[in-house]
This record gives sequence, C-alpha cells and structure tokens, in this order.
Amino acid sequence: MTAILETRGVEVRYGGLLAIQGVSLAVEQGELLGLIGPNGAGKTTMLRAITGVLRPSAGQILLDGRDISRLSTAKRARVGLGLSQQIVRPFSAMSVLDNVALAAGHAKTRRPLRALLTYGRAKETMRAWELLSLVGIDAYAEGPARNLPLGVLKRLEVARALALDPRVLLLDEPLAGLNSQEANLLADTIRRLQHSGLTVVLIEHNLSEVLRIADRLLVLDNGRVIGEGEPRAVMGDPDVRAAYIGITDVSP
Repeated sequence: MTAILETRGVEVRYGGLLAIQGVSLAVEQGELLGLIGPNGAGKTTMLRAITGVLRPSAGQILLDGRDISRLSTAKRARVGLGLSQQIVRPFSAMSVLDNVALAAGHAKTRRPLRALLTYGRAKETMRAWELLSLVGIDAYAEGPARNLPLGVLKRLEVARALALDPRVLLLDEPLAGLNSQEANLLADTIRRLQHSGLTVVLIEHNLSEVLRIADRLLVLDNGRVIGEGEPRAVMGDPDVRAAYIGITDVSP
C-alpha cells in the first residue's frame, strides 16, 4: 500500500500556545483512519491544517507525494481533498438536489468564462441523484434544504463533499448529535464508501462506531500523538485510556 496523505512534523500555534506539536501521520490509499482524542486534543485543528484553513508554523502536508502546504483551501479541494463539516450549512433556499449539483459543477464554477458558455447541467444533476441515492436521502432530493432532520443534513454534507470527487474524504464528527440508529446507519455508509476505494479520515467522538469501522486509529492528546495502530490494541494502551478519563467501556 502507498500513503496518499501525509503530514510531517506539523505544528500549529495560537499566539504562544502550541496547539499541534509535531504531528506526523500517513494514510494509505483506500484506508479508513480514525483520528480520535478527548475534547481539546487538537483533532479539528489538525484537520484545519490539512485542509488549509490554518497555516502550520512548521511541517509539511503531502497529497500523493506532492507538497500542498502552501496551497489555498480551494486549491487543495481541487487536487483531491474533500471535507464534510461538523456543522452543516446548506443553501437553505435551494433544493437538496441543487445543493449537491452545485458542488458537482465545481469544475465549471471555478472558471467564469467556462460557466458562461455552459448552459446545460444535466450531467451535474445526474451525479447529484447518484450521490443522494448513495448516502440514502434521494427521497428528499426535490424538497428544500431548510428544516431537514439532522440525520438527513449530515448525509447531505457527505454528499456535497463527495460531489467534489475527492481522493481523500475528511469527515469532522459526522455522527455528532445523531441517535444510535442514525449513527449506526451513517457509519455503515462511510464504511461502504471506503470499501469502494475511497480513502477516509474520520474525526469522531462516538468510539463504539469508530472501533467498528476504522482500519486504524491515531490518538491525539494535548496536540501530541499518544497512540497509533490497530483499534483494539490502541484502546488498550494505558496512556490512551488515561486520556479518556471517565470512559470505562468502549466496546460496540
């Protein structure tokens, strides 16, 4: 297997605070990596550094061997990073289908002249239908995106990220706020996406589901890596368990 996403010694500072301390990781092609840790561990900060929302003070970020550390967030998306946000903010006045079709048309919208010369959107609409069916919310396709149940909104966010045709899908707490049944179904969907060949990095506090679907874990605490490897073995590590004070049972 070959690493498609790597970080090498990444550091992120907030003023004098070192939030991420020399974090290195490698995600293999087709792997589902669970990036976990207690609140304040630096998981979302690390994800923002990977996507370019934050500029690291040190280190490198590579996609398929190419250093993308200086690319903007938009350019990183164009070369293959897709992000599903924890807080979902669709275009509420648009239909669910149009929300995804708009993302599917990213190649046109980034070039104004091409967009002006392109009138049809049948291809993007068809792709949007496919993705909504893939994540299980095609029944909502023609309705407005406003006032959707949280479980549907979470799936819509995944569909919009997939519409960018990512090589690596980064998911920031996709199961947050869902009941156990919804979380189980969405976790199954994420696992199916990975089985189709997509590389996935998953930040999630729902340890039961992470342990069920992840191939490998990387654990952060206070901005440092404190554990990495096969999920059950990692969660049996005393340092990792100590980081999760109050969690005594992480079995599915």
